[in-house]
Amino acid sequence: MLYPSNLEQKINFIKIKELLKAECTSPLGMSYVDKVSFSSDLNLVGKLLDQTAEFQQILISGEIFPSSNFTNLNPFLDKAKLENSFLDTEDFYEIKLALDTLKSCVAFFQNHEEEYPTLSQLLGLLLDLDLRLLREIELVIDEKGKMRSNASRELQLIRSQILYEESRLRKVMDRIFKEARAKGLTTEDASITIRSGRLVIPIAAENKRKLRGFIHDESATGQTVYMEPEEALDINNEIRDLEYMERREMIKILTQLTDKLRPAIPALRKATNFLGLMDFIRAKAKFAQKTESCKPEITKERQVIWTKARHPLLEMALEAQGKKIVPLDIKLSGHERLLVISGPNAGGKSVALKTVALLQYMLQCGLLIPVHPDSKNTLFDNLFIDIGDEQNLENDLSTYSSHLMSMKHFALFANRKTIVFIDEFGTGTEPQFGGAIAESILLALNKLGAYGVITTHYGNLKQVANKNQGMVNGAMRYDVEKLEPMYKLEIGKPGSSFALEIASKIGVPKHILDYAKSQIGDERVRYDRLLTQVENEKNQYSELLVEVKQKERLLKTRLQEYNELKETLEQTKKRYIQEAKQEAKQLLDQANKKIEATIREIKEGKAEKEATKQVRKDLEDFKKTVKPEKVAVKDPEVKVLGGKIAIGDWVRLKDNGAIAEVLDLRKNEAEISIGELKSKVKLARLEKISQGEVKKEKKAAASRSGYSTNEKMMDFSPNLDLRGKRGEEILPIIQSFVDEGYMLGLKDLRIVHGKGNGILRDLTRNFLREMGQVRHMEDEHADRGGAGVTLVTLK
Repeated sequence: MLYPSNLEQKINFIKIKELLKAECTSPLGMSYVDKVSFSSDLNLVGKLLDQTAEFQQILISGEIFPSSNFTNLNPFLDKAKLENSFLDTEDFYEIKLALDTLKSCVAFFQNHEEEYPTLSQLLGLLLDLDLRLLREIELVIDEKGKMRSNASRELQLIRSQILYEESRLRKVMDRIFKEARAKGLTTEDASITIRSGRLVIPIAAENKRKLRGFIHDESATGQTVYMEPEEALDINNEIRDLEYMERREMIKILTQLTDKLRPAIPALRKATNFLGLMDFIRAKAKFAQKTESCKPEITKERQVIWTKARHPLLEMALEAQGKKIVPLDIKLSGHERLLVISGPNAGGKSVALKTVALLQYMLQCGLLIPVHPDSKNTLFDNLFIDIGDEQNLENDLSTYSSHLMSMKHFALFANRKTIVFIDEFGTGTEPQFGGAIAESILLALNKLGAYGVITTHYGNLKQVANKNQGMVNGAMRYDVEKLEPMYKLEIGKPGSSFALEIASKIGVPKHILDYAKSQIGDERVRYDRLLTQVENEKNQYSELLVEVKQKERLLKTRLQEYNELKETLEQTKKRYIQEAKQEAKQLLDQANKKIEATIREIKEGKAEKEATKQVRKDLEDFKKTVKPEKVAVKDPEVKVLGGKIAIGDWVRLKDNGAIAEVLDLRKNEAEISIGELKSKVKLARLEKISQGEVKKEKKAAASRSGYSTNEKMMDFSPNLDLRGKRGEEILPIIQSFVDEGYMLGLKDLRIVHGKGNGILRDLTRNFLREMGQVRHMEDEHADRGGAGVTLVTLK
């Protein structure tokens, strides 16, 4: 049940319909927009949302789908259903174009049935349609919408004869015209023209008796007459007779073709519905794409949990002004079903309420809504709103009486499957009584188990929401210092109207404010002051929290850099030690060999003094060659340069002396490379240096390092987890993953993307299809992830 009858106008759903119609390509699709209606049927709404979501995926993927000739065939079919009637050539041309579109739609969904299962089910509307009818029409009607000359043998002969007679007529007219001009019967600028469907020659009025023929017309001044020469009269009559014969033959052909079409009229009516439905679904998908909308999770449990919800019309209006909308986070579930929003005027209370009302209505009309994909939603049987002034002079109905009429309806018909929206609850009459009645109605709605959003300034309603289970307070954030609304909804505490603060800030005299405070009462002033203080502290803590989070991220980055640097140094140390051990072993082997050779020579020389001396001298010389040289290690000279830091420069970190290369610059930050490590640092921490030798050494070290297939094989994992990543992040990750697997000679890879809405899965598989290394892909076994995992077989 919907209340009131003009609900769509009140929440501005009429404008949504206008935007949907603007996305349609035909009146057929627009007629479906007019049929959009609220539904609480879970299966129906789910199907409508899935259809739109799948078509949105078609638009994102760039697949070619028919975009024209979604023609309403019903007028042609109404004309053709009468016996002995026939459709014109233009009518059949329109039917031909529509059948071409239908043929393309069928081919598309047959090729993509697995990717778009919900849309493919709509092909059931075309089961009775025989597309051989298209071939029959193509044999008669050409690509320009004209009847083919070979549509029948008789028509071909007639048109050939017409061409012959027209050629003969043109020759005769050219000859007579030249003779008339030679005799001066025509003016210099005259030429053969057509009057009453016949070729005629312009003749000066005074010479009309000098040429035998029939006068068809004269000029406006009467000085020129248009004559059909007597010699051309018979030829023109022959052509006219042939044209009548051509028309009779064309009618005969069109009648025969209409007779073939007539049995297919019921199937063509269903096909017309299919065309309109496709145009309508595409319009919904294009609108969803423009508003960045998606399908939230639909649950049977009563809850409305939205993250980053946006009012689509407000967002468009703000974008036109170069502004950005502030998204809304809302939660209605369990013991917090009725949200009472308070806060200052123009702080966004009504916008928040209308956002929830419009998006809930859009969802239950089968439209995707602009929320985060993680959002959850349920469907309600009843949607009641009380927004704006319903004053009716004819029925003697005041503003407050109209609100009471709405409250009466809410109290009588609301239940656990109802969601209500009440703006400025209790206003329109004396505050004391209006607040009391509003409090009573709010308690009644809570008792009935209804869900909803209520906005108010009344303090007693805030207190009721705070004390009763099933209700919860909400406040629109406000910057008290700047006197500016922040348009952020905070659930869990009431908001202040900040009336006294705003009045003081704009300069209302102090004695007036003092009197107002005395009338309000100390307790109420203290309560409002406390809310103001809480709001100030909230703003301060929010800023501190942002700062702490930034420092935590920086600390995490620094810790990661440190760990990576430590690991790199450890690996380098191990490598140098291993190289040193290998060199030491070689030296020991050489020394042992030399000593053994020396001993052998002494023995062979029978310890002769001179020979022994010479051998010992050779041994001492060898010892000098293997003795390590003492080399003073000198740090590379670092010269600090002035000037602006640019990409590619070498820099030094002032605080720790590390040498790095600049990879990228963004505002006051630089991305640098320290060996294999990359980091972002403030430009103030860097100084530009001259480090040519270090740069050369780094490049030489890099060239020596090479590429180790064994190390890559040990480090490479055939499993890739994409869950939690954004769509634009995953493509380079997948590219690198498949390239490395292919290079290492692996055949089977496994990519985990999760099920969710299927967006990551579709992006992953569409990208894999375009990769030449991929032979085949399929779902994982149902017990090990099913459609949430893609198994990839490489060539």
